[in-house]
Amino acid sequence: MKSDGQPRWLSAEEQGVWQAYLQATTLLEDHLDRQLQRDAGMPHIYYALLVHLARAPQRQLRMTQLAKNAKITRSRLSHAIARLEKNGWVRREDCPSDRRGQNAILTDEGDAVLKRSAPDHVAAVRQAIFDRLGPEQVTQLGEIMRVLAEGLQPEGSDADLPWRR
Repeated sequence: MKSDGQPRWLSAEEQGVWQAYLQATTLLEDHLDRQLQRDAGMPHIYYALLVHLARAPQRQLRMTQLAKNAKITRSRLSHAIARLEKNGWVRREDCPSDRRGQNAILTDEGDAVLKRSAPDHVAAVRQAIFDRLGPEQVTQLGEIMRVLAEGLQPEGSDADLPWRR
């Protein structure tokens, strides 16, 4: 809102950029989801959860931290972890330091699935994004995405930004 209480409408150029962004992100997510379903038998969110666990110390995270890192609700995470457990890719254990908490742990089988899936997934990401951009555009895209992510992070959660680690 402007100081006079009126909305600041998007200019024609801003509206065009906004619509292009929406279309590109929707198509990209659909493209990556279809690739992972076809090649690995899992949706993109499950792959992302496996990656978060693979990158964590001892391949495990508290469920609340995993939900926060993946930017999904605890309810959605619980459902996803149940499916990953059924596949034998993840297991849950009670948190030793807090009886109310649980840890999600990447199993050896889950790690193997991730390692088998990664090359095709990286190829899909490369084909969808990086092969279409020049080096300067890649740098610009990275800078833009970092600015957006930093501006949208909840207060006090800078540690969740992977490029700051």
